[in-house]
Amino acid sequence: MSTTTENGMGGPRSTGREKTYKKTTSSALKGAIQLGIGYTVGNLTSKPDRDVLMQDFYVVESVFLPSEGSNLTPAHHYPDFRFKTYAPLAFRYFRDLFGIKPDDYLYSLVNEPLIELTNPGASGSLFYLTSDDEFIIKTVQHKEAKFLQRLLPGYYMNLNQNPRTLLPKFYGLYCIQSGGINIRLVVMNNVLPRSVKMHYKYDLKGSTYKRRASRKEREKSCPTYKDLDFQDMHEEGLHFDAETYNNLMKTLQRDCRVLESFKIMDYSLLLGVHVLDQSQREGGEPGQAGGDARRPVGQRVLYSTALESIQGDGKAAEALTTDDTMGGIPAKTHKEEKLLIFLGIIDILQSYRFIKKLEHSWKALVYDGDSVSVHRPGFYASRFLKFMSTRVFRKTQPLRFSPSKRTRTSIPALKSSSQEILSSQADERNEEDRRDRLGGACSLASLDGQAVFGSYLRPDLVPANPSFYEGSSMGTISTSSIFVNVDNQTEERADVASSSTFTLEDSAICLTSEQSTMDVDIDRDDGSVLDVYL
Repeated sequence: MSTTTENGMGGPRSTGREKTYKKTTSSALKGAIQLGIGYTVGNLTSKPDRDVLMQDFYVVESVFLPSEGSNLTPAHHYPDFRFKTYAPLAFRYFRDLFGIKPDDYLYSLVNEPLIELTNPGASGSLFYLTSDDEFIIKTVQHKEAKFLQRLLPGYYMNLNQNPRTLLPKFYGLYCIQSGGINIRLVVMNNVLPRSVKMHYKYDLKGSTYKRRASRKEREKSCPTYKDLDFQDMHEEGLHFDAETYNNLMKTLQRDCRVLESFKIMDYSLLLGVHVLDQSQREGGEPGQAGGDARRPVGQRVLYSTALESIQGDGKAAEALTTDDTMGGIPAKTHKEEKLLIFLGIIDILQSYRFIKKLEHSWKALVYDGDSVSVHRPGFYASRFLKFMSTRVFRKTQPLRFSPSKRTRTSIPALKSSSQEILSSQADERNEEDRRDRLGGACSLASLDGQAVFGSYLRPDLVPANPSFYEGSSMGTISTSSIFVNVDNQTEERADVASSSTFTLEDSAICLTSEQSTMDVDIDRDDGSVLDVYL
């Protein structure tokens, strides 16, 4: 496949030995790419714009480019090759959807030299980056290119419904045939800009089986870590404000739903973390990596940055791509360190076919079936989202109260409450004194059963409403607990001939917790008897 000496991802290759891919040198491959794309895109401009039809997704255009040149193609010093373009009208529509003009597309891919990047994964693919940091060219296998062809109609529908997505944005699919060898290429958006130094890079799948960077990977200048490494290095996750977190998770859920509908699994989230505080300590400007050229201020590709991809409310993108953040998503660690996050879903050209089903069945027999990366699409999407929403991304909890405001208002509140209590107690004491001065009391039941109140001139009567402190040690006397039986009672006084009144001194009765009964039998000459039960 390919032979190389890797020096880490994120910069141009600087080794003495040239990389080869399928027995084709890297320099010859880059030259053929630029020649073929220059011819096909230039030829496509002569075709009028029209709506994309279903048969446009399956059209393949081919052109032969001999080394000596022809009437249509220029001469070159590379071996003869044939250049194929898949679905040219459909991909032209995709480029127009993202605001990529044909001249800008040609300038980025053809006029400037391509920068070769080392392989970030185990696929053995080659990666080329354009000088303006806009596009990535990746070599893919035949089954991946064929799957992308079948995916194009659904991909077209999804982009029409939602251009803001973290899914890869495909701008072209090509094939180079030379010496009986087919080299297939796909042009995509660049997720991690070179102009921003990535202090940490992660390839996250949400699984735990063999999801730790190898020793060889860790020895690189900028290694790509995996799921278990992220849990060790960021135990508390990455914290976002509530609005950013909701937009991010909503975008991920929508993208995973699309991938599940296409029966796609084994994809990853490529995550780049730029530490602003660390960049300032190293002496660089915020968001800038030393030695790399800055991206031009005039951003040509729409929805290409991470911050643009998750904003569903259509905020102005011009102000977001001209500052030092370069479109990164602001975030913080649990230690309040300021971060810029760059992310995108990659490796979506893996479908859950017969080979993947066999791979999952075999690994499930040896290991935990739910921990391996290869799994059915529905379970894979659920596990992926759960890992991202609970382990990787977390919402910053807002403060529910302001301590400063509470401190300022606590003293007046206490003063006012204490004044109310004191005033209420004073009112109660004044009311008790007023009742004591009036000498209010309540007489017992009269002979005919009617209660007579208002003997204000008799202070020895039982008070009608005892005070709070007296009520705790004194029983309550009611007409229901006193029975008076008078038979033919007569009095010498004329003014009280029809009633008999008696008084109970406070000192004469002592009530305890137990119920007491006092029987009073009075025998008089006239035979009348007064019975009192207390």
